[in-house]
Amino acid sequence: MERFSSPASFSHASAPRTAIMLVQLGTPAAPTAAALRPYLRQFLSDPRVVEIPRLIWWPILNGIILNTRPAKSALKYASVWTEDGSPLMAHSKRQTAGLQKALAARGHDLDVVLAMRYGEPSIPSVLESLRERNVTRLLVLPMYPQYAGSTTATVIDEVTRVLQGWRNLPELRWVRNFHDDVGYIDALAAQVRRSWASHGQAEKLVMSFHGVPRRTLELGDPYHCECLATARLLAERLELPRDRWVVTFQSRFGKAQWLQPYTEPTLIELARSGVRSVDAICPGFVVDCLETLEEIAMEAKVAFTEAGGERFNYIGCLNDEAGFIAALAGLVERQTAGWPIRQVPAAEAAGQEVMLSQRRQRALELGADN
Repeated sequence: MERFSSPASFSHASAPRTAIMLVQLGTPAAPTAAALRPYLRQFLSDPRVVEIPRLIWWPILNGIILNTRPAKSALKYASVWTEDGSPLMAHSKRQTAGLQKALAARGHDLDVVLAMRYGEPSIPSVLESLRERNVTRLLVLPMYPQYAGSTTATVIDEVTRVLQGWRNLPELRWVRNFHDDVGYIDALAAQVRRSWASHGQAEKLVMSFHGVPRRTLELGDPYHCECLATARLLAERLELPRDRWVVTFQSRFGKAQWLQPYTEPTLIELARSGVRSVDAICPGFVVDCLETLEEIAMEAKVAFTEAGGERFNYIGCLNDEAGFIAALAGLVERQTAGWPIRQVPAAEAAGQEVMLSQRRQRALELGADN
């Protein structure tokens, strides 16, 4: 067997292509314990996600967690599952399609594809499909605005692991982070302002980011610093004074100390201190998922109101909002600068722009209706 493989359909006559691969965390195929078990096994077996020695972690993972957690997690997933399936998957597909259209409207002939770090479509399967298309230039875009070893780095680990077996390697670039990207911050600010226009402005804006063990910060991971930078830039764009916004961290796992302050205890403390209304947003998540819809919009809301709070308003993620898609398109343009990308004919690009404009108008109309 050849150590370094090539696709069965390879031809030297194939025109080279350039591709953008968006990578999200992943999702189980169904909100069931049977579907959660392999998904959690893959996720929690990643040494960048759980930095515990295998000799200690393996018995805990396989003897306890995978026998108890899947059923509990399945109930949570079932509470947010939609007709389109997993919210993370549905929103990610719309983001991918939206970015493809936005780039075409700007005249770029690129392949935009979606992969999941855990679950399907897997990074190996998506990379293989790109190799079949003779992709010779690849931009990997992990959909994590803030860099962390347990998110962005593990995406790059997996991509490079797969490429080790290829004979003909593509030119490879990746986006390390976009926590301070102007377009991303502008899109977040627009999302908050739309919510304020519909629901009014609360006393406090709570910005909840996914938590990681505090130990990672002490070992040099920049995630905490980049979360704080995003929050500061968003608050500045919204012209919020310092006493009107709070940064918190959610989704703790295990008994070790994680980044603080923790989201739910902070909300309880705010309510008990007399704060009657809060707006909550999750800037680190670019699509709504279990952690935003169940943990924040549901569980955190209950915690705040039971502690005496009166109004909890969850502000949804950017998803396929037009401003964010435009920001992603700009990011891709900058990251692919210098690559010889075929340009879409002007007439075709104009048609794409019309479609995108109609889509934006429809989104505005729906927002007005709500």
